[in-house]
Formats: sequence, structure tokens, C-alpha cells
Amino acid sequence: MFKRVEERGPRVAAAQPFGPAAGVTRRAADRLRAGHLWVYRSDVESLVPSMGTTEIDGGALVTVMDSRGIPLGTGLYSAASQIAVRMVSAEAALTRGVYLEEMRERVVAALDLRDEIAPVSAENNACRLVFSEADGLPGIVADRYHDLVILQLLTQGTAQDDVRAVLTEVIRERLGPKAIVERPDPKIRELEQLAAPSAGPLYSAGDSPQLTTVFTINGLRFHYDAGSGQKTGAFLDQRLNYAAAARFGRGSALDVCTYQGGFAIHLAQRCERVIGVDASRGALEVADRNLELNAVAAKVEWIEADAFELLREYEASGERYDTIVLDPPAFAKSKRAAEGAMRGYKELNLRAMKMLTPGGTLVTCSCSHHVGLAEFTEVVAAAASDAGRRVQVLEIRGAAPDHPAVLTLPETSYLKCLICRVG
Repeated sequence: MFKRVEERGPRVAAAQPFGPAAGVTRRAADRLRAGHLWVYRSDVESLVPSMGTTEIDGGALVTVMDSRGIPLGTGLYSAASQIAVRMVSAEAALTRGVYLEEMRERVVAALDLRDEIAPVSAENNACRLVFSEADGLPGIVADRYHDLVILQLLTQGTAQDDVRAVLTEVIRERLGPKAIVERPDPKIRELEQLAAPSAGPLYSAGDSPQLTTVFTINGLRFHYDAGSGQKTGAFLDQRLNYAAAARFGRGSALDVCTYQGGFAIHLAQRCERVIGVDASRGALEVADRNLELNAVAAKVEWIEADAFELLREYEASGERYDTIVLDPPAFAKSKRAAEGAMRGYKELNLRAMKMLTPGGTLVTCSCSHHVGLAEFTEVVAAAASDAGRRVQVLEIRGAAPDHPAVLTLPETSYLKCLICRVG
């Protein structure tokens, strides 16, 4: 599939002492020089394995070079993903030992940052500790839920025992959790062709591993179970958006795609009546358990239903609400899916706007990184036009600060949240 680097001429062949290497297109080289951190498989022009080998192993550190053989840095190579290389250093020919030492330093820096921007308190004891490229740690995500830490190792280069050992050591020393558990994302594990991790925790403070806990965000309590749920278990990126929605919420509220009740339970602090809708019965069962942990004045109801079907039914029957939250899963999992995602966002927002009482609040979200803020805002505006409603944007929000974004990597600015007044 790829030409060997030696075939491209003496300038590229001279890079052989760097060990495994990948030659990339001019487009990719320009993107990396501008600060992007990914090399797509379609931009890899040539691969050269180390001396004495015939191919590059998945997870290996490779020197990335432009078409002239000039090194651009070192990245983690994937033999399976469409993101063929994730850059980890501007230095060429980084050894595994140096990579692990730099990784340790970056984990410490990430934890230092969380101590500043998301300190543990009685009101909040859950946050994202490590956010992949945003913390200079591609393929590594770590979340804290009170006394549990959950790891996701998302690439062939990071789903390795040496990485697990460094992460476990640093987190144990800094945080002293009761357990550290690795929970891979099933879809990413399939795409990256990763082996299943050990069934047991990476670390446990006792003989009987604790895999459940209760964590607190914004003063409200939620269950966490390391053995179930999506991703690492809860959507911590919405923490401040939950609180913002509660500030603007009033009257009767509808939380569409509530999952485990994050927005709904926050709204129940202010609203008189709240309905949380989700297609997953299991998620709603957890939402009901979460509701029991918190004292709320509102009447709360959970409905298992498809969001699109229910909104069509509600709109047709003349249902009206003072507050509606739309927080669907990522509609666009690829660039090809972006067009269909836009149609889905428009339909949800159009129907929600038609159902809101005059002066009602719409909280509408998108977590698709293939749909940018400008595109998302445009589709919400199109829905407002079709609905014949005057919509004022009161706040434009993103992920909580413990999910920082990298300016030169737009994909890290994935979460959009608009809080609107619908006239």
C-alpha cells in the first residue's frame, strides 16, 4: 500500500538512522507546522521500518518527515486507525524511554492544572484529569469520580503496560484513590484493534476492589458504576452547562436525551415539573437512582422513547414547555455524516422551538466535533426561521475548563451549548 521511503530519493533515505519513519504529504506537513497534531492515513506517502525489520508495529514511535526528508517530530503510529500518527514531540527519533518520562511529566502538569481550575470540594469532587491531546497526552483520558479514577487508553501506542504503569504510579501518589480502573471505549477499541484490558482494576486500595461510588457536581450527587454506562460513565464536560441551564430554567421543563439525568436533576432545583427523555431504559434507571440522592421540589418523570418520535408526537398534540434542553449524542461521527447530522439538529431544534412558550428557554447542545460552532449556530438559526420564532442567544458555552481545547487542534473544541430565549 505504501512505498518504502528509500524509493523516494537520497534526502528521505538519509532519515533511516531515525528508526521507524513516516513520510507525509505537503498538506500534512503544513498542517503539523501550523500546530495540528494528527496525520491522517491518506496523508502518509511512505513508511520505513527500523533497520533489520520489514514493517512498523502498531503503537511504535515514528519520526514524521516532510517530502524532503526534513523531520517534523515524533508521533505514535497506528496500524489500524484513520489517524495514522498522533504527534507527541517536536523532537525526532524519540525513544520509548524518553516518551514515558515526558508522559510522566505531562501527567503531573495535567494534575497540577486541575488543582487550579477544578479543585476538589464538597460541591465538586469529579473532573477530567487528563484530556488526551489537550494535555499533550494523545490517546490518554483520565476521569475522577470522587474516590475512583477511570482510564481510557485509546491508541495502539498508549494501550501498553508501560503506559499503564506510569499512569497508575503518578495517580496513586497524587490522588490516593480507592481504585484505578481501565475502561476502553468499545468502538475505539475495535477501530484501533486493541486487545481487551485486564478485567480487574489497575490498582485497588483493598482486597475487594471498589467499582462504584457517589460523586458530587454543583452540589448534587450522582451514582457512578465503573462496570456500566457510556464512555467513562458521566458527561463531566457539561458540568457548568448543567448549572447554567438551572439558572435559566423555569416552569415546566423537558430534557431530551437526558441519559442519567444530568440536566433534568439540575433543572428540578428550579422548575416545577421536569420530564427526562431517553431511549435507554438502563440510563433512565440510573437517572431515577440519581434523583433519589437529591432533594428536589419539582415533580420529575422519566420517559423511555426515541427523541425524534416523541417530539413529533408532542408537537402534534400541542404540548408546551417553558424550558427545553436538547443534548443528543454525537450525530456526526465522521465528516461524511456531517450533512445528516445537520438535518437531525435542525429537526430537533425546530420542534423544540415550536413547543416552547413565548419567552421560553432553549438549551441546545452538540458534541459532534465534525460540526463546528458556526455550522451549529447556523442550523439553529435556520430552525428559528422555519419556526417563525425570534430567538435571542443569551450564552454561548463549551466544555468545562477541565476539558481544555487546543487552538491549533479544532477537534478539541467539540462541545457547543447555546442558551437561548425563544420569543
